[in-house]
Amino acid sequence: MNALTIQNNKPTMSSLEIAALTGKRHDNVMSDIKTTLSALNLDALSFKGIYLDAYKREKPCYNLPRRETEILVTGYDVVRRAAVIDRWFQLESNQTPVLPASFADALQLAADQARQIEQQQQQIATAAPKVDFAERIAKVDQGIKLGEYAKAVNLGPHKIFAILRDMKILISGCQGYNLPMQQYIDSGYFIVRQSTYGPEDDKRIANTALITGKGELWLTNKLVKSGVLKAVAA
Repeated sequence: MNALTIQNNKPTMSSLEIAALTGKRHDNVMSDIKTTLSALNLDALSFKGIYLDAYKREKPCYNLPRRETEILVTGYDVVRRAAVIDRWFQLESNQTPVLPASFADALQLAADQARQIEQQQQQIATAAPKVDFAERIAKVDQGIKLGEYAKAVNLGPHKIFAILRDMKILISGCQGYNLPMQQYIDSGYFIVRQSTYGPEDDKRIANTALITGKGELWLTNKLVKSGVLKAVAA
């Protein structure tokens, strides 16, 4: 793509272009977008789009305005984040404004813009606590301990481990006890940090589960949907 798509009178960036810029698989970017929109309490269907693949088949994608795009990539590493933001600057600088063809069109455009601003202000006022929380935790690139996350969402450290074992997110068997299932590590929700302890002649390895910023968004949304957390904590 070499131009921004206009959807609902807003310039948008396709999930395909985000995938190309970040080097991530398109299906993973789609999953990231669904998680982010859900955390922001936004209807994912209103951002849905269609593109034609190499075989001219219709395939789903998302078209995100700049605000939602920047919130999404806040959870990515610095290089990926910079690539997407730089692309926005480039595309916006190449956009030629479309002027109204008549006075009536100009009035309609002004009315549409005023209505959009009012709707955006209402959305911001409603979602402000959730957005603040989502943006704060999405900035954690290296991960934090689950005990710290538990405190942030008002759950005790022991309780969070028990809940995640029951949800089959953490391993409950002896081998790898309290470590995340591999599928959730592969999804980027958790990382496992290794450290050593003990005397020099008898060093042992300890594994610690850390939840990433992306994982916090995903897990908080999951805990809200399951009733463990109240919606206000999302």
